[in-house]
Amino acid sequence: MLDRVKIFNGPIIHQQQIQHGVCLLIENGKILDVVREDVDFPDAKLIDARGNFVSPGFIDIHIHGGGGADFMDGTVEAYLQIAETHAKHGTCSLLPTTLTCEKVDLIQTLEAYQQAKISNTKGADFIGMHLEGPYFALAQRGAQDPKFIRDPDPAEYREILESFDFIKRWSAAPELKGAVEFGKYVSSKGVLAAIAHTDAIYEEVIEAFEHGGFTLATHFYSAMSGVTRRNAFRYAGVIESAYLLDDMDVEIIADGVHLPAPLLKLIYKIKGPDRIALITDAMRAADMPEGKSVLGSYKNGLHVIVEDGVAKVPDRTTFAGSVATADRLLKTMLDLAEVPLVEAVQMMTTTPARIMGISAQKGSFAKNSDADVVLFNQQIEIQHTIVKGHSVYQKTTQAP
Repeated sequence: MLDRVKIFNGPIIHQQQIQHGVCLLIENGKILDVVREDVDFPDAKLIDARGNFVSPGFIDIHIHGGGGADFMDGTVEAYLQIAETHAKHGTCSLLPTTLTCEKVDLIQTLEAYQQAKISNTKGADFIGMHLEGPYFALAQRGAQDPKFIRDPDPAEYREILESFDFIKRWSAAPELKGAVEFGKYVSSKGVLAAIAHTDAIYEEVIEAFEHGGFTLATHFYSAMSGVTRRNAFRYAGVIESAYLLDDMDVEIIADGVHLPAPLLKLIYKIKGPDRIALITDAMRAADMPEGKSVLGSYKNGLHVIVEDGVAKVPDRTTFAGSVATADRLLKTMLDLAEVPLVEAVQMMTTTPARIMGISAQKGSFAKNSDADVVLFNQQIEIQHTIVKGHSVYQKTTQAP
């Protein structure tokens, strides 16, 4: 770790604006201050940004893999490979995410997390685990294995949370029997309850939001209900509910494929950058050549085809996963959604930090927060990634 660092000669994205003529000071892996560029900072390592943007490190709160590895592989090596892969694309913090699986496989990957957290010095920081499933609506399972989908089991989820205190988020369908009680319990343990793979209608979402602590919509629009008919009557679904609930956060796979430009613009227009987190939801094929791959573990995962910048089931009838990286998300929001740079960065930094309750440590250049920094050029090409004061990635030739 570099004890004292001064990053200068580049516009700094700070306090929801682009600031010029300032520099970033780091000491002992923490942010010291953003001050005038000509300040004297003795004995510091000088990092010339060479005109590149200096941004808080990106935070990915929903990610399954990358670089040929998946968290469901259940190995320390897989965790470290994913962390290093996504650090090259500007991700400084991530929330490893599971898939619906057998309990033994879930326990294996949770145990691997504990070891990987200690060993991880060359990649994005692990900020807790996200359990995606198995409490889902079968009709909205997407690429989740239907063999393991079921209603919430109090004995099961209580045992898991008592055994692993680093679980920070759990996604489930709120309309299932016992789901509101599930949400209430996990929320009481400091775990974020999120709505996912669901056929809920508005009334069920409201109950889950108000009484079950469900405050986030997982991969918004994907595997969730919109307007439906039941006995000729129309009902609003999760999508409409998330729009109507001002305090409901949404996360979006902004790869330009899962959500086309009109939907990206609509979400941005209604929810705004304060309520949107950009996520990769990336599988093992992220940062890998297109072709055949596997979603989930090699033992019992789903075989997929990666083409057109997305993973598809073999018959190409539906998407089966994302291969996005953080820099791609940012570029998509700028180019397709026509969002200002500062607000696009906000959706990858301060907003996900606030959603996960880690704003004091991550997501900004606030004093004493972790020194997570990413430098990128006008084309959103990552030049340098720093995690907690450690330089974990640096492009051979930096380009302004």
